[in-house]
Amino acid sequence: MTTPVLTLTATPDAHLHTSGTSASDASPVTAEVTRHSAVTTRRLALIARGRRARLASTVVVVFALVGVNLANHVLGWDTMWLGPAGAVALLLFARLQGLSWHQLGLARRTHAKGIRWGLGVIAVVALVYLVGVLLPSTRTAFLDARYHLPPAGALLTAFVLIPVGTVLLEEVAFRSVLWGFLSRHARMWQVLVGSSLLFGLWHVLPAAASATGNAAIGGAFAALGGFAKVGVIIGTVLFTAAGGLVAGELRRRTGSIFASVGMHWATNALGVLFGLVAWQLAG
Repeated sequence: MTTPVLTLTATPDAHLHTSGTSASDASPVTAEVTRHSAVTTRRLALIARGRRARLASTVVVVFALVGVNLANHVLGWDTMWLGPAGAVALLLFARLQGLSWHQLGLARRTHAKGIRWGLGVIAVVALVYLVGVLLPSTRTAFLDARYHLPPAGALLTAFVLIPVGTVLLEEVAFRSVLWGFLSRHARMWQVLVGSSLLFGLWHVLPAAASATGNAAIGGAFAALGGFAKVGVIIGTVLFTAAGGLVAGELRRRTGSIFASVGMHWATNALGVLFGLVAWQLAG
């Protein structure tokens, strides 16, 4: 008897996918990742381009100030028009570059505070100068030949020439426009130090005149002999940079350039007025 043979035929099971995501499902995910990466790259490129543009704007302002300084002290251009024209041009450039009035220290809400601080600084400087003129040992510091003027000339210098020809341009340049540009890509202490150092270097050319115009300053560096003029220049740069730090701190605390304007006017204009008194006492 023949035993029947049972033949078992294996039927393939249905295909099982263990990946959990088909090729058709992966395509949208990959496209989204690629699109996100492209957007991020464009944003980073725009940020980098913006930083370069801000840095370029700052460099333009610095070179513009170098040009104004040379025009004033080398070419002898009249600061009575150069100062206001330069200040207006700098403000226009700053506004075109997107700086706000707050960044420029000219926001309306800070005016009152800035003026109060400015008047307070004027009072302090006046008191210090009064003591300096009354003491014979310090009176010679006020005997500047450049400001040996009659009363009318001293008043004109203090209330017109210095505010319009000096204070306006320098405050707009260093505590407004340059300050605003630096603040866009530097920390506040860096803005304060950087603007103050540049303010000190701004006085390199005027310092040469101080060596011959002020007997007290010239005498203080006379021991240096042939290097006296260099000493006067270095000393002036350091002194004005320190003054820039004080003016900058007033600007920082109040958010207004009016505080530093008050200090700047007081140290310059009151020096002329008290110099008038010193020349009268010396005569």
